[in-house]
Amino acid sequence: MQLGIRIHDLAQLPLEERIAQIHSLGFTCGHLALSKVISEFSTEDEALTPGLAMYLKNLFAKNQVDIAVLGCYLNLADPDEERIARITRRYMAHIRFASWLGCGVVGTETGAPNSAYAFTPECHTEEALGIFIDHLRPVVEYAEKMGVVVAIEPVYRHIVWNPVRARRVLDEIGSPNLQIIFDPVNLLDVPNYAQREAVIEEAVELLGPDIAVVHLKDCALRGGKLLSMGCGLGEMNYSPILKFMKERKPFIQATLEDTKPENNQRVKHYIQRMYEEA
Repeated sequence: MQLGIRIHDLAQLPLEERIAQIHSLGFTCGHLALSKVISEFSTEDEALTPGLAMYLKNLFAKNQVDIAVLGCYLNLADPDEERIARITRRYMAHIRFASWLGCGVVGTETGAPNSAYAFTPECHTEEALGIFIDHLRPVVEYAEKMGVVVAIEPVYRHIVWNPVRARRVLDEIGSPNLQIIFDPVNLLDVPNYAQREAVIEEAVELLGPDIAVVHLKDCALRGGKLLSMGCGLGEMNYSPILKFMKERKPFIQATLEDTKPENNQRVKHYIQRMYEEA
């Protein structure tokens, strides 16, 4: 396992200092969401040039840090035609940029069939799944042309909400350039929390061959809601997940999520110890 961190969870520092901090904290890779990390200059589509890519590539390389995921978490099921066209262009800009950066994957979640990107019962319908697949297909086709992997992240409160639907998306698109970001906690919510180990086991069984990156965080039920937090601060049993990674995914990149600057070292040491024992 190559352990990294979501870069916007670090202390807010100037860009070059923040990337240097990743290495100094003992991480080897990062999840980069451009607009959440970079404030010094534009990250709009027209700014994503080969020159900017080379600047960032060299900055990360100087600090011995890889970009595990270039995040583009926009709603590919937005029903507004003008917005979905703009969103699709944004994905394609990220895919081009990723090809110049040499990063692992362009990562995304799977949206909701409304412009608010809000959970409603319609998220889990067949109609919503069809809309998402239709809008994802040209994005993946563009990724094939650019030699980039797009990885979808199943989330309970989005359209691709369980491992079976994620498997369907992979099979219907049928492209080696479409893979999975495996975030076990995101597959959970209050209705299935008691069955969390079975849910995660099913995800590994159905999606394991196509998992490209892992997100690591923890969760717990508090006040009738499922809250997420850094690993070791909740109720997750990470042993089977880390065992899967260790046995079937050598040197896979895994990034911590929902850490805070004051606890990322505690979380890092916890998950490293768990991995060694897996």
